[in-house]
Amino acid sequence: MGNQVEKLTHLSYKEVPTADPTGVDRDDGPRIGVSYIFSNDDEDVEPQPPPQGPDGGGLPDGGDGPPPPQPQPYDPRLHEVECSVFYRDECIYQKSFAPGSAALSTYTPENLLNKCKPGDLVEFVSQAQYPHWAVYVGNFQVVHLHRLEVINSFLTDASQGRRGRVVNDLYRYKPLSPSAVVRNALAHVGAKERELSWRNSESFAAWCRYGKREFKIGGELRIGKQPYRLQIQLSAQRSHTLEFQSLEDLIMEKRRNDQIGRAAVLQELATHLHPAEPEEGDSNVARTTPPPGRPPAPSSEEEDGEAVAH
Repeated sequence: MGNQVEKLTHLSYKEVPTADPTGVDRDDGPRIGVSYIFSNDDEDVEPQPPPQGPDGGGLPDGGDGPPPPQPQPYDPRLHEVECSVFYRDECIYQKSFAPGSAALSTYTPENLLNKCKPGDLVEFVSQAQYPHWAVYVGNFQVVHLHRLEVINSFLTDASQGRRGRVVNDLYRYKPLSPSAVVRNALAHVGAKERELSWRNSESFAAWCRYGKREFKIGGELRIGKQPYRLQIQLSAQRSHTLEFQSLEDLIMEKRRNDQIGRAAVLQELATHLHPAEPEEGDSNVARTTPPPGRPPAPSSEEEDGEAVAH
């Protein structure tokens, strides 16, 4: 996080709500202090004002310079990274561009409304931006974590013009009932800043649907092991794997990859990562941790928030 960290303070582990959504906290183990990152999930790029001439007015028609480039249609295969997430040997998340897969097709906000049911997870995507997740709660509305607050918005407003899709099938955990998902989301509307237990909109929305404490800040103890693996598909026959101590850290890396785009990720892997020697019989998979100089759960101006150390 480096110079992005603005303030350090102390927080008891017990102050971070990590209870099961049913109200029964099944974790009776020791509560060991960990570092927490409170992210404002500020993934949205403010709209740029139209170009102005020297007198402050708009540029005259027929002025010098080429016409502005036309926006290109959003193509997930071009901009997004095909990847899988494993906890030990179990696949818990998969984004695949396999032939015939329609799960990653995107729609305008107006058309997306026709495909949503209460309890669905919605993802809004755009080139060079962090994906933004929300929980559809019915009546054209979603609940989502946005700029350090859980808010209730109309889906069309939450999209900010971006295309979206229903992403119920990316994570492979068993979902809660639709009514429980909606209750989880609505129960946290108005929570802000230090009341939050999630780093970003994806972690909040996924917790609402699956109820797993792994999506929460400090939901897992970091004890040196790295049981989570992010397998990035480089080609049909080659992949590269990064290892993480927690799902929380892995999600931050996965979202960073989506924000910088597929081409940048592949270039970074080629330039900066130094794969370990492949294991026998596993010649197409390279395993590393994130390279020196970049933490396992990277942040940027869009996602960095306050760090709380204990």
